[in-house]
Amino acid sequence: MRRHHFLLTGLLCAMCVGAWAQSFPTKPVRLIVPYPAGGVVDTAARAVGKKLADVLGQAVIVENQPGANATIGLVTVAKSPPDGHTIGLTSMVHYMVPFFSKNMPYDTLRDFTPIAPIAVVNDIVAVNPSLPVKTIQELIDHGRHSKTPLFYGTPGVGGSQHLGGLLLAQSTGLNLDHVPYKGGSIALADALGGQVPMVVLSAPSVLPHLKTGKLRALGVIQDKRMRSAPDIPTVSETIPGFAVPPLWIGILGPAGLPKAVSERLNQALRQAMRAPEVRQALEDRGYDMVTEVGVDEFWGSIKSDVEVIRKIVTTARIQPE
Repeated sequence: MRRHHFLLTGLLCAMCVGAWAQSFPTKPVRLIVPYPAGGVVDTAARAVGKKLADVLGQAVIVENQPGANATIGLVTVAKSPPDGHTIGLTSMVHYMVPFFSKNMPYDTLRDFTPIAPIAVVNDIVAVNPSLPVKTIQELIDHGRHSKTPLFYGTPGVGGSQHLGGLLLAQSTGLNLDHVPYKGGSIALADALGGQVPMVVLSAPSVLPHLKTGKLRALGVIQDKRMRSAPDIPTVSETIPGFAVPPLWIGILGPAGLPKAVSERLNQALRQAMRAPEVRQALEDRGYDMVTEVGVDEFWGSIKSDVEVIRKIVTTARIQPE
């Protein structure tokens, strides 16, 4: 009798969750962006949020909550009720930060539910034209004959761009000196002005300046060429096996989000991403769209990427500060 009671209780709970998911959402959805307005992540949020509202039949309110290496906004997500009405748009950097920073206000793996990736932002090794190199191989040759370090700028410590510089040094033995800026726009300005000879920056930042000749692209640090700029080779075409996890932009919810709700959001996001106007808005800015990745696959890729990051950071003997 007791066994039948438990089975009945479990069945009723499952039915309740299913009914809840079918009625979700019952109110506007808050989309927390832990970065300032106008940045790479915010641009994606606003393009996707409008179409997601159409798919869900509820308003999607984009809220920028920047600060503290993106942790302020994500604390809001982590502490929200696990009902799907508060979600966050972040990037792979979310899982990189703990390798560089102590005293995190949450556990990046345990306190969030991965829902869906929406796009990949590739990173490019680019140089000011005053540096006499046009390819990764020429960069390697130049660096090996130089008696001084080669400085490279990134948006800051702990991002995919920083990892790319670390891996480039590990893979080639080059004497590379990291210059962490407080944002990609500042690093970009110094690269354009020649104050720093090389940068590793996101494709949307770099691409407009390749056309004007103010920067020269050497290679993509991820393992595949970009759909939006297929002429730029990958670094791995010169250094076999070289690859930094892709800087995906995606949606997370708080821990404990029912699977049915995360699946509902995943399907709605994939539908929104397939809309021609969303695709054009993001691909024109250098994003590669991701429209066919389910919840479980997303979670599996995150765990795999974290292990790649761990290996790079451990080899570089970096300790959280």
